[in-house]
Amino acid sequence: MGCWTRLKSSSWAYPTTVLSLYGFFANCRVAEPFLTPYLIGPHKNISGEVLNNYLFPIWTYSYLAFLFPVFLLTDFLRYKPLIVVQGLFLVTNYILLCFAPGLPAMTFLQVNYAVVTSTEVAYFSYIYSVIPVEHYQRATGYLRSAMLVGYTFGASLGQVLVSLAGMNYFYINTITLGIVSMAFLISFWLPMPQRSMFFKVKKDAAVHLQSQQEAHRPEEPVMDKDGAGAGSEKMEHNVNSGWCSRENVATAVHLLWQSFRESYSSRHVIYWSLWWALATSGYVQVFNYIQLMWDHIEPSATSSIYNGGVEAVCSLVGAAAAFSVGYIKVTWAVWGELALGLFSAVGAGAVFLMALTSSIWACYAGYVLFKSCYMLLITITTFQIAANLSMECYALTFGINTFIALSLQTIITATVVDEAALGLDIVTQFIIYGSYYAVISVLFLTRGTYTAYVNHHSHPEQKKAKEPTEVIFAERF
Repeated sequence: MGCWTRLKSSSWAYPTTVLSLYGFFANCRVAEPFLTPYLIGPHKNISGEVLNNYLFPIWTYSYLAFLFPVFLLTDFLRYKPLIVVQGLFLVTNYILLCFAPGLPAMTFLQVNYAVVTSTEVAYFSYIYSVIPVEHYQRATGYLRSAMLVGYTFGASLGQVLVSLAGMNYFYINTITLGIVSMAFLISFWLPMPQRSMFFKVKKDAAVHLQSQQEAHRPEEPVMDKDGAGAGSEKMEHNVNSGWCSRENVATAVHLLWQSFRESYSSRHVIYWSLWWALATSGYVQVFNYIQLMWDHIEPSATSSIYNGGVEAVCSLVGAAAAFSVGYIKVTWAVWGELALGLFSAVGAGAVFLMALTSSIWACYAGYVLFKSCYMLLITITTFQIAANLSMECYALTFGINTFIALSLQTIITATVVDEAALGLDIVTQFIIYGSYYAVISVLFLTRGTYTAYVNHHSHPEQKKAKEPTEVIFAERF
């Protein structure tokens, strides 16, 4: 009991622990590695072509439609309610998978799951609103590790139940339903952040307005006939006008614009954000369609499948990489872009291997390599961006980066996957995804080589000779 009391009194350990537990159970989805065999099989009886070219694209389009409104609601409601909503929709997701028959139900399932993924902005932004900035790097590593360890455990359990116990996919989905229900309950334990970033509560709105007035008003305030300052009357009106008042909305829009300008005034943040958006869109495409690739190489109806074991291995490696990020000491400003380019090149090679091989084990190995590289780099990218921005700017940057990534993914899906456009087969799709990652690697290898060369030839004497303002604003546009 004493340990729990000390944990709750910590400025960062308690929220990090509870959010890590939530991330573990929310991602411990035993049935997820076997989603495609379950939908193709006798339980849902949906063809692979319908999954590939019709059903899965619906999730992408719905995700894009939900993302920006959910981002604004996340800030307006201060994170925790959206995490609770995510847990609730995870539960309904597996209720639909278990008990709702037919293609229309599975179409609605894609929309339901889009709500789950769109609320991830609340999960990743919440922690930066309740912990001190000096703990950002370590907390980021813990949260991503908890997610990956949860997914590893779930995938491992699923593989054991399928391979050793011979359990039906339906019962695996019911087990997953129970586990994600635990995540839903844990979400209520999260402490409520004291303030939102853009939509201010009454007290915060008054403080924000007063600080603006103090910054711009003359030394002698203008008094009205009752001796009260005109500014205080305006402040009182703003305080009493409520959350959705014109003043509050105007303040929110102003803060959003200020945060946007501050976020992307840093060249360093722009490069990391560019990789985040480009790489994430390609990664999600590979992740969404990899089970169809495995089923193409080794049909699940006639062969033993090891999807869960593969997901467990690559998530375990990714979790170890994410956890190690908290202890890696590297000058990322010098070597970061080069690292992004090198690991993106490895990822491109892994995707080409998945596309061109006829061996299921080679395809499995390529997927492990690809996912591990991405998980390492996205963790580094996350804390690099968070460490260079204020909490307000970080949440907005996360939302914008995710929106750009999803927009790119939607373009790829609408052009390459959707039956209304090219409707390409799964092998051709993966060749395109590999080419996409190859372009990313060339961009960042070029830029990273240039950055490393410039820093290598910048001698300390030359740096000292520069004016202080040049040193301070070297990373600014």
